[in-house]
Amino acid sequence: MRYNKVEICGVNTSKLKVLSEEEKRSLLIQSKNGDKKAREKLISGNLKLVLSIIQRFTGRKENLDDLFQVGCIGLIKSIDNFNIDLDVKFSTYAVPMIIGEIRRYLRDNNSIRVSRSVRDLAYKTLQLKEEIEKETFSEPTIEMLALRLGEKKESIVNALEAITEPVSLYEPVFNDSGDSLYIIDQISDNSNGDESWIESLALRDAIKKLNPREKKIIQMRFYAGKTQSEIAKEIGISQAQVSRLEKCALEQIRKNF
Repeated sequence: MRYNKVEICGVNTSKLKVLSEEEKRSLLIQSKNGDKKAREKLISGNLKLVLSIIQRFTGRKENLDDLFQVGCIGLIKSIDNFNIDLDVKFSTYAVPMIIGEIRRYLRDNNSIRVSRSVRDLAYKTLQLKEEIEKETFSEPTIEMLALRLGEKKESIVNALEAITEPVSLYEPVFNDSGDSLYIIDQISDNSNGDESWIESLALRDAIKKLNPREKKIIQMRFYAGKTQSEIAKEIGISQAQVSRLEKCALEQIRKNF
């Protein structure tokens, strides 16, 4: 599946028009007055916004055409519900609406089954959250949502977590000159104690054969339980370099061990 293709849903994305703020404002007013052509121009002139948003979700390996269509639904809802009397840019309102529509689509297509009652509570919470954000242009707290819904705060949190799509620990989050950093690289281990593997005599001997910087990184990473980011700051190199040195050191330990 290609994520860099030019044509999506029959639309040539390389030729998408971008509207100025003045043009958007004018078309929004005309659209609110029932001008269907202005509405169509507004949709067409914001497709590039939809395209930029769906790029955030390509790591999930979803069909790009499907995401684009769902994003367009969010765009249309934004156009139809936007309040032209407020001194707010259209994109400020449209972006969270489009993202919300895509997230709903991804949740509904999630392979993990969640009970109907929990799913319904999660959807009610998200719907209320969007309504409050639309009214106040600020994100409501869990306490506020729970109070408005008459539910316990814990129930709201559990429901929202239940419909959140799981992420692989090996999903890349950064790439620097071919050195990828993964989610697992951001996780520290604070459980190491007297029984830590570094206390093993054989492994200690293997670690002694590393160069000083590799040895320091291994000790900080697995014995002190520090993240790669913390190590990078402490020894003055990039996180990508820490990741690369760590992998090389572990490979050398395996060979020595």
